[in-house]
Amino acid sequence: MARFVHSSDLHLGKRFGNFSGDLPGRLREARHAVLGKLAEQARLNGVDTILLAGDTFDTETPAADVRRQALTEMAHHAPIRWVVLPGNHDSLQATELWTLLASDVPDNVVLATRPEPIGLTDSAVLLPAPCTTRRPGRDLSEWMDGAATAAGAIRIGLAHGAIRTFSEDAVGTEVIAPDRARRAGLDYLALGDWHGAIAVDSRTHYCGSPEQDRFKHDRPGTALLVDVAGAGAVPVVTSIPTGSFAWRTLDLHLLAEDDPGTALDALLPDTRDRRQTLAQVVASGRTGLAARTLLTARIERAAPDFAWLDLDETGLAIECDVGDLDRIDRAGALREAADALLAESEDAARSAADRAIASAALTRLYAYVEQVSQ
Repeated sequence: MARFVHSSDLHLGKRFGNFSGDLPGRLREARHAVLGKLAEQARLNGVDTILLAGDTFDTETPAADVRRQALTEMAHHAPIRWVVLPGNHDSLQATELWTLLASDVPDNVVLATRPEPIGLTDSAVLLPAPCTTRRPGRDLSEWMDGAATAAGAIRIGLAHGAIRTFSEDAVGTEVIAPDRARRAGLDYLALGDWHGAIAVDSRTHYCGSPEQDRFKHDRPGTALLVDVAGAGAVPVVTSIPTGSFAWRTLDLHLLAEDDPGTALDALLPDTRDRRQTLAQVVASGRTGLAARTLLTARIERAAPDFAWLDLDETGLAIECDVGDLDRIDRAGALREAADALLAESEDAARSAADRAIASAALTRLYAYVEQVSQ
């Protein structure tokens, strides 16, 4: 029997430069903390091996503290064994990285840098396909087809990259053969690259990133607990929780008569969960200026409760009448500005982004006038 934890795409050291304040640091620390969570899940489930299917590091030149602290954390959880595969972000092309890792590697860490069998147990063999470059342009798992193993051995493949249309970098290379497990007689093929957990078939799985780093997959970070009863047996694959932060896309569709505050409250998570949540509210439909101003105010009021909260109003159209414009001004420069912004927001010849900018500007103008008049 072979039992192990399958994880990948930790992207240790990721900078998260699109955020500000202390959030990038919190997100980086959460990625480092994943190592401890994986080890905890291994202990809870009686597992002594964790397979990392590539992109353990976010770049080919991770900072020394990122690299060394990762190895220190892995060493702390001995005798659990970690098998680290080069991915496209930390490929073998980064010779300095893998030389430094080899010089510092603790006894319980195996660097799977060569396409050759690695014994996991007396009855299980790992066949790794390390990434040679960021985009190798060929199927590096092909060697597994002819890899010799003892009769009756459990064959486990470990690879990183695109299969079918599951390419995290959207390059569409579809390099790894979808039926590699069948071709190579693998009992399980552990894949990395796609950040959402997905089963390609009963023996081929992407585990997903153990800590979310984008809104694309919109599900908690997980790893996979894999049980293979013996050679030829269909593996039992169980999702196990590992994430600290939730990245959520919240769709808010409004009609003109809706109360945006009530609709928003129904979408937002419980207050205590918000500190660990990055949420993107995607508004669509139509609403009046007063309701749109209220929605913006409610988002601003709720934002401090969240790790990050943003409102995407690109798909939300303004339903504006003369009374709304009269509240801004009945004549003069402010009314002219309001009329111009309303016209731009409804101009089909303009891009959706430009119309959204005009709508947001009109909303801000309306909110400013309302605030001054109070």
